[in-house]
Amino acid sequence: MNTFSTEAHNGFEHTLNWLMPRACSRSFGLGTRIPWDEEFLVDSLSDSTLYMVYYTIAHLLQHGNIYGSNSSLRADQMTDEVWDYVFCNGPTPETDIPPTVLRKMKQEFEYWYPFELRISGKDLMQNHLAFCIYNHTALLPKHHWPGGFRCNGHLMLNSEKMSKSTGNFRTLSQAIEEFSSDATRFALADAGDSLDDANFAFETAKSAIMKLTKEISWMKEVLSAESSLRVGPPTTYADRAFANAMNYAIKGTEDSYRAFMFKDALKTGFYDLQAARDEYRISCGARAMNYELLLHFMDVQTRLITPICPHYAEHVWQNILKKEGFVVKAGWPIADTPDPTLRAANKYLLDSMVLMRKVLHKQGSDLKKAKKGAVVPATLEENKLSVGLIYVNENYDGWKEQCLRVLQAQFEPESCSFAPDEQIIETLKNYSIGQDMDLKQIQKLCMPFIKFKKDEAQKVGLHALELKLPFSELEVLELNSEQIKRQLGLEHVEILLASDESSANKAGPHISLIRQNPPSPGHPTAIFLSKLEFQGQTSR
Repeated sequence: MNTFSTEAHNGFEHTLNWLMPRACSRSFGLGTRIPWDEEFLVDSLSDSTLYMVYYTIAHLLQHGNIYGSNSSLRADQMTDEVWDYVFCNGPTPETDIPPTVLRKMKQEFEYWYPFELRISGKDLMQNHLAFCIYNHTALLPKHHWPGGFRCNGHLMLNSEKMSKSTGNFRTLSQAIEEFSSDATRFALADAGDSLDDANFAFETAKSAIMKLTKEISWMKEVLSAESSLRVGPPTTYADRAFANAMNYAIKGTEDSYRAFMFKDALKTGFYDLQAARDEYRISCGARAMNYELLLHFMDVQTRLITPICPHYAEHVWQNILKKEGFVVKAGWPIADTPDPTLRAANKYLLDSMVLMRKVLHKQGSDLKKAKKGAVVPATLEENKLSVGLIYVNENYDGWKEQCLRVLQAQFEPESCSFAPDEQIIETLKNYSIGQDMDLKQIQKLCMPFIKFKKDEAQKVGLHALELKLPFSELEVLELNSEQIKRQLGLEHVEILLASDESSANKAGPHISLIRQNPPSPGHPTAIFLSKLEFQGQTSR
C-alpha cells in the first residue's frame, strides 16, 4: 500500500498499534448488531468504511436514484450470501435475483476494484482510514486491498487559520472570481503537499496572473521574431544545456505528478523551466537563440503546466501555438535521457561565473584602495581590469589525492557514511603524507579538506570523491569564454592550466593569488589584469 510519505506511513503504523487493544463494539448509537451478542453494536467506524466496494455496483442497484426507488431489486434480496458472492468470490447463492444481474455485479466489482487511491485529510488517519484498512484486510483477499492513501494537511489562508469569525476565508467561487480559476489552482499547487498545513497566499495567486500573462506576451514576441532567430538543429553548448534542462524538467515533473507532489511539479515544470529559458537567453547573448528549441520549450512548458492551469494551457495550445486538438489529449512530452554530466558541467559554469564576478569586484575594490591619493586615478581606461586569466587544475594531486583515496576506501555506500576520523588518520599514516608529517600537521592540513569532502559525499554520493570531474573543465570554460567575457565585462579571457609554468607566468606579480588559492577540480582560480599589465607580461 502506497502512503506517499514516510510521515503518513509512520502515522498509520502508530494508529494501528494504538487501536489494537480497543474494543470493536459499543452499547449505544447507530450501527449493526453483533451477531453473537445483539446487546452490542459494531463500532460505527468499523461498520461504515467498506462503502467503496458499494460504489462499484451502486448503479446496478439504484439506477441513478439516490433512494433506489427505481431499482428492480429489493433490499431483502441482498443477503449475506449474495454479498459474499459479489465481493468475496463466494459460491453462487440461492436467490431469486436474475443470474445475469448477479454476474454483472460481480464483473463490475472485479473490474473496478481495488481502488488505487483515496485522498483524505491527515485527521482521518486515526479513525476512518485506519478502519478502512482493517475492514478491507479482514474481509477481502489481498488483491482487493487498498492501493494507496494520500493524506494532506489543512489549508491556511495567508499563513493564518481560515475562520469565518475573523473574515479570513474564501469560498471556491470567491477565489475564482477574485483571481481566476487557473491562478487559484496555481496558488493551491504552490501551497504545499505534505502533512503540514498548506498555505494559500493571495500574493502567489496575484503573481500567477502576472507570470502567465507575461509568458503569453513573450511567446507572441518570439513567434513574430522568427526571422531574427537562429534556425536549424541545436548545435551550441548553450543549446545542448537548455535542451538537457528541458529533459530534466519533463522527467522530474512526471515523477512529481505521479507522487501527487504538486508544489514540486510546479517547481520543475514551471519555475525551473523559466529559469532555464532565461539562462539560455543570457548565454546566447548577441548570437540569437535557436528557433526550433524555443518552439520545443513552448510545447513542453504548455503540456507540463496543463494539470495545474488547464485553461491557460488550452489557450496557448490552440490560439498561440496553433496546435490541433486539445492539449489535455496531446499526451506527455517525450524526453531524451537526461545527461547528468552536462547538467553538472553547466552548474559548474554558472557557479564559476558567480565566483569570478565576486573576485573581480574584490580585485577592483583593492585596486581603488591602492590608488587612493595617487596622481593617476584608478578609473582611467588603462587601469581598468579588462583581462581575465582563469586557471584550472583538473586533477587532485599531492596530499589531497591521498586523502581522497583513503576516503574512497573508508566510504560505506549503503549507509552513505565513513569510518571514524581516527581510523582515517591512522590510514593516512601509511601514505607518503604520513611519512612527511606528524599527527598535528596532518590534522591541521588534511582534516578541513576531509570534512568538506565527507559532507559533499553524503549529499551527492561517491562521485564527490573522484580525483577529477566527469567533464573537462578546460573545455567547458573555453566553449563559454565569450559568455564569461560578456557577463563579467571583460575584453579578453584565457583559460589556462595551472600546472603549465608558462601559463602561470602570465599572472606576473599576481601569481601569489594562485598560491594563496590554488585551483582544484570544480574550483578554478581567476585573476584579473588591466590591459597594460597583461601586455607587459606577454611581451616578456
